[in-house]
Amino acid sequence: MKKNLRLQTLERLDDMSSEEFEHKTALLYKHLFQLTAWKQAKTVAMTMSRGKEIPTRPLIEAAWQHGKTVCVPTCFPQTKEMTFYEYTSQTKMTSSYFGLTEPDPVNSTAIEKTAIDLMIVPGVCFDAKGYRIGYGGGYYDRYLVDYPGEAIAVCLSVQQIAQVPAEIHDIPVSIIVTEKGAQMVASSK
Repeated sequence: MKKNLRLQTLERLDDMSSEEFEHKTALLYKHLFQLTAWKQAKTVAMTMSRGKEIPTRPLIEAAWQHGKTVCVPTCFPQTKEMTFYEYTSQTKMTSSYFGLTEPDPVNSTAIEKTAIDLMIVPGVCFDAKGYRIGYGGGYYDRYLVDYPGEAIAVCLSVQQIAQVPAEIHDIPVSIIVTEKGAQMVASSK
């Protein structure tokens, strides 16, 4: 079921023209930057986007312009865990797990979970309760179990679905930001 929902959502994104994708993404950014959670965050965590994901490079640049610390994860498939590392223009990056661009752990500064004020959680699709379908690794669900900060999603409205078949270990985000605005979710922690 999750696999089919993932594929259907990715097809909807693929059907969108580059112009429409860029226009809607620009609107999404405006809504995100108006959030109190964004404005007040000193340390923001996010992934390095790829493909038809919402581009995170503009978010990284905006965070830096406002004096925020940015951190991005490195996944460790052996333990199914991830660690966030500070990301600067000097950070040495490597291509690894699923072809993701990640900080080289040997040459990077780890950021403690409690120091991250705002986490932008990636996903393919989301429902109104904040549950998501990601890429199947479960890394974020494990990380978010005891994460004390604000966890939000950025996605286009075509990525919102009626219901994600959530499992007991799935952790919802508390805010979803689309090109139409930001909404608190029904089951935020």
